Amino acid sequence: MSDPRVFFAAERTMLAWLRSGITLMALGFVVARFGLFLTLLAPGAVSHLLSRQWLSDLLGIVLVLTGAIVILCAQYNHHRYVRSLPAEDVPQLAAPWLTTLLAFTVAFAGIVLAVDLMLF
Repeated sequence: MSDPRVFFAAERTMLAWLRSGITLMALGFVVARFGLFLTLLAPGAVSHLLSRQWLSDLLGIVLVLTGAIVILCAQYNHHRYVRSLPAEDVPQLAAPWLTTLLAFTVAFAGIVLAVDLMLF
């Protein structure tokens, strides 16, 4: 007997992990740019703040990369789980590759963002 609810529960879990990864990447961007904001806010204390800005940059980059890794690991787990389901529990989808494309695209954007934060 076919039960597509199992597959759709796996899809919802994958999308929840995707949202969590995006949240980590957004938090990393905010943390990395917070040091720059503080530097612009207090021009009199620039030398003191610049000495501490590298810490927020590093933490932001680590958070962005962690978000990308979370998304890639979630995609790997999702793919393995769906392959373990019986064929009758996996519905025929019009675009079965869409979840994978979305995950890799967002993870790639996170890696590009991390590189951008490192360089600028």
